[in-house]
Amino acid sequence: MTTRYRVEYALKTHRRDQLIEWIKGLLAVPFVLHSQPTAIYHEESDRLAAVATATYRRYAEILRDVEVMINDHIEHQKSGRLGQSKLKLLVPTVGPFFTSLLLEDAFIFQDQRRHISRRRFVAPSFNDIRLILNTAQLMGLVRGSQIKLVTFDGDVTLYDDGCCLVEDNPVLPRLLRLLEQGKKVGIVTAAGYTEASKYYARLKGLLDAISAHKTLTAEQKSGLVVLGGESNFLFRYDQSSPDLLTYVRRSEWLLDEMRTWTEEDVTALLDIAEASLRECVSALSLPAAVLRKERAVGIYPLNGHKMHREQLEETVLIVQSILERSEVGNRLPFCAFNGGNDIFVDIGDKSWGVRACQHYFGEIDRSMTLHVGDQFLSAGANDFKARTACTTAWIASPGETVQLLDELLTLEEQWAPKQGL
Repeated sequence: MTTRYRVEYALKTHRRDQLIEWIKGLLAVPFVLHSQPTAIYHEESDRLAAVATATYRRYAEILRDVEVMINDHIEHQKSGRLGQSKLKLLVPTVGPFFTSLLLEDAFIFQDQRRHISRRRFVAPSFNDIRLILNTAQLMGLVRGSQIKLVTFDGDVTLYDDGCCLVEDNPVLPRLLRLLEQGKKVGIVTAAGYTEASKYYARLKGLLDAISAHKTLTAEQKSGLVVLGGESNFLFRYDQSSPDLLTYVRRSEWLLDEMRTWTEEDVTALLDIAEASLRECVSALSLPAAVLRKERAVGIYPLNGHKMHREQLEETVLIVQSILERSEVGNRLPFCAFNGGNDIFVDIGDKSWGVRACQHYFGEIDRSMTLHVGDQFLSAGANDFKARTACTTAWIASPGETVQLLDELLTLEEQWAPKQGL
């Protein structure tokens, strides 16, 4: 049962996406006006069908209006007047868009699968709208430009939390298909290893599948990179390496802005983060140990223990607040995130990681890049900042990643004949 506490907790600002909540509020009006909760499905079928049709039409109209507002927002964005768009006034936290969002068509697509307009007791939900936005983003990419780079988070996106990418994972043939199409693939993960062997252990299924693939060319295979520590360590696929990955020197992929990050600032920021984490471990009596890495610091649970979600989020918000108020935190970008049962603070964030992949592969445009991840809440979520670097898709499980990539293929196949391809 959903308790009052869980309801109130879910309404906290750091647990909400304001654009999704705003759209959900718009769709709640026709749901209330047109729903017939006292009727039974097998009774008065003609009247219920008419109600479903009216509800479907209103949902589509509302999403078409939002689509128009997003297009207006994009025009303001292009002219440097982003803060003056109507959408920005209504949803102050909304950021930039790099393609149009075809929301009406996306609703039609998802309604055929989820039957949103036929529901009479359950209004359009957060997940309904999240998936509509994903489909709208894919449609905008396929119809508006050519996808050249797809980046992925690791845990919960490609494989279950704390697991590895094994040979029977259904996402593997989808990733191989992207490479076969000539697309570049980047795995932008929080795992901050400096040794290729550790990434091989996490990604063994994919790397072995690429190595054994009969038709992938050497150029297509080289389209895979792994960027660890959010934006700190780059490895490229290398058939000749025993771990099938080779470390790429920072001078070959660093963005110009990243070259200004000094080691003194890196050390200072991690020192503050470590001190803050230790204070939280003490104050909240967390069963955790502190781990300092080359460009990250975090806490992880002691053997046999698990930290509560509330403890993790409290710690993230405290550390984030302290770093944001520090001098070095204003000079150096960082990411403090909740990993599910641990917390880490990394130098940089996934916006820098995605941009580094774009730069490494020849300055791929943001409108031709898609980042897929599971953490897009406003605080303690390390995929959130990727929204400033490219188009994004918010998934909730590895299974949804599979569905998303299949959906992408379907849309590309449907659109190609219209383009004469």
